[in-house]
Amino acid sequence: MSATALVCLAHGSEETEAVTTIDLLVRGGVKVTTASVASDGELVIVCSRGVKLLADAPLVQVADGDFDAIVLPGGLKGAECFRDSPLLVETVKQFHRSGRIVAAICAAAGTVLVPHEIFPIGNMTGFPGLKDTIPEDQWQDKRAVWDPRVNLLTSQGPGTSIDFGLKLIDLLVGREKAYEVASSLVLPAGIYNFYE
Repeated sequence: MSATALVCLAHGSEETEAVTTIDLLVRGGVKVTTASVASDGELVIVCSRGVKLLADAPLVQVADGDFDAIVLPGGLKGAECFRDSPLLVETVKQFHRSGRIVAAICAAAGTVLVPHEIFPIGNMTGFPGLKDTIPEDQWQDKRAVWDPRVNLLTSQGPGTSIDFGLKLIDLLVGREKAYEVASSLVLPAGIYNFYE
């Protein structure tokens, strides 16, 4: 059975983070379902720079699905929508309680996970400009941070989306598949490429 991921989207989500992560997961053989967290269930999501994405379903229809990971893209307005959605917050808590992967990038960690105290322990990173939203003893200034103690993956922003997506492939499918996907991307220096 192939790995599955639930990628949440809201008005104001950061499109590079969302699309890059979705694209890489699909290249890695992960079955991706996109869920709209819009309060009215609207499937057409207007992202932070005006790009429109079409979600597969409203979150309410897929929240109880048997996914291996949940992904929260950043974008401050999108992250605030996640934070203010009781269903989204409860869904993330359920993933955490059941030992599944929670993955948050950019503004999502400090805006969603921290205020709801979902990960009172767990190293994490986020958008450097929002560093003060993450407790000092949990903050790590790295492109992507995986904490296996709590199954939490976090990353910093649009420019680290590839690191984030490749690490998710590594976690969900395996290092060989992450290497295979990385090999086809012509990656810039500095991105961990799973070659070694």
